[in-house]
Amino acid sequence: MWTWTALCADTKLVPSWLVGGRTHEAAEFFIADLHKRLPNRVQLTSDGHSAYPNAVGLAFGRDIDFAQLIKYYAADRSAEARYSPPVCTGTRIRVDRGNPDPEKVSTSYVELQNLTRMHMRRFTRLTNAFSKKVENHAAAVALHFMHYNFARPHTSLSVPQEGRPAIKRTPAMAAGVADHVWTLTEIAELSN
Repeated sequence: MWTWTALCADTKLVPSWLVGGRTHEAAEFFIADLHKRLPNRVQLTSDGHSAYPNAVGLAFGRDIDFAQLIKYYAADRSAEARYSPPVCTGTRIRVDRGNPDPEKVSTSYVELQNLTRMHMRRFTRLTNAFSKKVENHAAAVALHFMHYNFARPHTSLSVPQEGRPAIKRTPAMAAGVADHVWTLTEIAELSN
């Protein structure tokens, strides 16, 4: 199972995610959902997965600036490093559509967000908290992203105020889709 994630580099909002296979069909569904949630032309960067160019083309047509950041990894994987990530030995940018700004072609923010997801025990392998049913996992991921977007203030989004504490903002507040930090009670009440 794969968790597809889109993240806005400016607001840190996760406007779309999908729990599904790492297939071309899942990519098309995920990118089509992302396109419906974006009112303006955007610059999009993905990793080098071969499903992205076609999915982006089907959803956005030419109305996007899209590049892939393709990373190359060392092939040597000793038994001791079985659960460690491979060493990145180089990268290249593949421009697929439009005119993306090379200075902004990056997957760093979404990779950092992937580390944030590690706070959710269901993503931790080799533990009894690991999701065994895809339906339960998808529900936990949805709850995680709801909390991440609406209830968890991000230090990088704080607005300084002279002589007063900074205003803490969530990604949803930074994106203009919420006007306050949501409580867990507000999130729980959505299911009613």
